[in-house]
Amino acid sequence: MVKLSKTEQEYELALEKAYLLMQEDVEINTAQADELDLLTLLIEHYEEAHYPIMPPSPIEAIKFRLEQLGKTQTELSKIFGARSRQSEILSGKRKLSLSMIRKLHEVLNIPAEILIGAY
Repeated sequence: MVKLSKTEQEYELALEKAYLLMQEDVEINTAQADELDLLTLLIEHYEEAHYPIMPPSPIEAIKFRLEQLGKTQTELSKIFGARSRQSEILSGKRKLSLSMIRKLHEVLNIPAEILIGAY
């Protein structure tokens, strides 16, 4: 019987059951597939409640995206228009302006809701 995970021990048991089911060649539209779907939902629910993932700061997001694209931090000067702004932004001495947020969103495809976050 599958039930809502309320303790760490119940969560661990659900993980173990899901792992064992994933090791089998579970057919779609079977009781095992339904059990795996339900376990997955219960595990996600428990993790969202007990292990929330905080969004990155705007600076972390910019640095991460640059790294993903294989670009250097100095390439931000092209986006911001001045090398001094790039270092001030990345050091936290200067906040992002609305026009900078729009440009970063457009050029680096960073979600605007991340860029407007507090830092």
